Amino acid sequence: MTDTQLRESFLRLRAEVGKAVVGQDAAVTGLTITLLAGGHVLLEGVPGVAKTLLVRTLSHALALETKRVQFTPDLMPGDLTGSLVYDSKAGEFEFREGPVFTNILLADEINRTPPKTQSALLEAMEERQVSADGITRKLPVPFMVAATMNPIEYEGTYTLPEAQLDRFLMKLTLELPAREHEVEVLQRHAAGFNPRDLRAAGVTPVLDATQLAAAQAAVASVGASADVLAYAVDLARATRQSPSVKLGVSPRGSTALLAASKAWAWLNGFDAITPDHVQAMALPVLRHRIQLRPEAELEGVTADTILRSIIQQVQVPI
Repeated sequence: MTDTQLRESFLRLRAEVGKAVVGQDAAVTGLTITLLAGGHVLLEGVPGVAKTLLVRTLSHALALETKRVQFTPDLMPGDLTGSLVYDSKAGEFEFREGPVFTNILLADEINRTPPKTQSALLEAMEERQVSADGITRKLPVPFMVAATMNPIEYEGTYTLPEAQLDRFLMKLTLELPAREHEVEVLQRHAAGFNPRDLRAAGVTPVLDATQLAAAQAAVASVGASADVLAYAVDLARATRQSPSVKLGVSPRGSTALLAASKAWAWLNGFDAITPDHVQAMALPVLRHRIQLRPEAELEGVTADTILRSIIQQVQVPI
């Protein structure tokens, strides 16, 4: 397939997801960009805004294998990565793969499990492999973690470690739908829509793993001038100098911003990224990489507020 055909396929992908998910176009676009950039995504939203349905529909439209894990306080690392099981017939231990061995891992309510289990995902997310019993096992290609998180419920939850947050390419916020979108949701359910039966909803695969790999290679070839690269670095460095910020964006955040900007530029038919692409990706890519000072949080300052201010202040290359 040519670049143009691949791009059109991804536009159709967004349309297919829209057959099941209403009013979350920005989140659908963010998930698409994350896939193209080969990253992981953190979905934040109150219960009932279709976070799980969004990921399930995307994987169905991509003909990729997906597995869902409900994160709970008693979930152990081996429950994710797999463990050694004794085979009485063979008289030896064999490794039984955990749910992480899939293309898209849906980690529901990731902040409900202790840091020990959360950290079990670190190697999988960064190295795309699992080490057990001294043996390293590669994960399937492609591999993406799509984790969900409830922003308003804190009882029985654990703060995600900074090192793990930094591994997510994007943090997407799913807002409550507008009135007309909520009415459309009810109309679909009244007509018999079943969120557990995506085939009946008319969602059909439009891409496969091979085509996704070709699109990722095309994204990697998108150019970036020295001025635009310096602009992305200046945005990241400005977060470290903000008086409201305790911990700013690391160099890994700068590379994530570049990767997402390339994917967004490619989707829009550009051969090289522009400052507009960098600005469009700044909030979803950087918002979870900023740790605010306690006094700033008490004053109601948010990471998005700081980033919008920085975008206005940092000089844009002409």
